[in-house]
Amino acid sequence: MTFVDAIGTEHPVAGRDARIVSLVPSVTELLCDLGLAPQLVGRTGFCIHPREVVRDIPKVGGTKDVNVDRIRELAPTHLVVNVDENEKETVEELARFVPSVIVTHPLAPDDNLGLYRLLGGIFDRPAKTERLCDAFSAAYDDLTAATRPPETVLYLIWRDPWMTVSRDTYISRTLDLVGWETFPESADERYPEIDPAAVAGSVERVLLSSEPYRFREKHLAEVEALVPGARVSLIDGEMTSWYGSRAIEGLRYLGAYARG
Repeated sequence: MTFVDAIGTEHPVAGRDARIVSLVPSVTELLCDLGLAPQLVGRTGFCIHPREVVRDIPKVGGTKDVNVDRIRELAPTHLVVNVDENEKETVEELARFVPSVIVTHPLAPDDNLGLYRLLGGIFDRPAKTERLCDAFSAAYDDLTAATRPPETVLYLIWRDPWMTVSRDTYISRTLDLVGWETFPESADERYPEIDPAAVAGSVERVLLSSEPYRFREKHLAEVEALVPGARVSLIDGEMTSWYGSRAIEGLRYLGAYARG
């Protein structure tokens, strides 16, 4: 049996001797939840969950600044990457000596079901895969069953320069599940720069994400002054941007957050 990844590459079922390097923080957590931690031989410094497990897995740099020589030393059979998070040139270099490169690219919350089955299928974890799928489907159904009035929101991910997310992102499609449409309506880039002061009157709510920029309480007043009339609050970026197994908790978190 073979499984097809985000760019159409087929992968046969791997044996129990597979050696996996993950360059995607949320996927590293998913692999652990699939029971594959013993086969993880490398991860990035941003792969921080589950903490008690990943601390024993060697680091191979960051998601962008990957230590190619270190990965070569670890001799992985499988490398897991993501279209948005990892540099194409680096992945191509790694593909010269890693036999199987699995490319992921979830664009919407329900893509998680395919992601679970892709990795669970390749690494032969059928029972754990279906348990995750069932848990995700239950959380998704609970979240989308509620009816909420639509709101336009500005979701800020960076400061100096200010940056947001376009509607063509996993984050935006996640927020849309609770009726929050991200501003702007259209953008040439997926993560465009924006002037918050020019947004005043166009959004009901501004969300300050905890990642990749770590917005804190001290930033609330600054943004409130820039976007008067909007409700400004902090939001856990892991819960809105991490796909994989954390998305299950993320959907529950978002439902509670929207009710708050």
